[in-house]
Amino acid sequence: MATYIAMIQFTQQGLETIDQSPARAEAFTAAAEKLGASVRKIFWTTGAVDGLVSIDAPDEATAAAAFLALSRDGNVKTQMLRAYDRSEFQQLLDSLS
Repeated sequence: MATYIAMIQFTQQGLETIDQSPARAEAFTAAAEKLGASVRKIFWTTGAVDGLVSIDAPDEATAAAAFLALSRDGNVKTQMLRAYDRSEFQQLLDSLS
């Protein structure tokens, strides 16, 4: 499975109901599992982004569907990134030669 990370930004609606954020995270975890992805970690952050979500998914389409489901209710906006661990990145580098 590949790892994907989403940077999370709360919308105004999400900020108005921020106290429900932990419950929404649990609901996202269940929804992602139904799509075939698994949530690795969820972080709430300070700074340029409001949170980070790391999932494992069999392919980009599954990851995109999971993050679209997260955004669907209008509480957050997401920006998805493909993440590579050290060995995966080394494979990419090895393929360059």
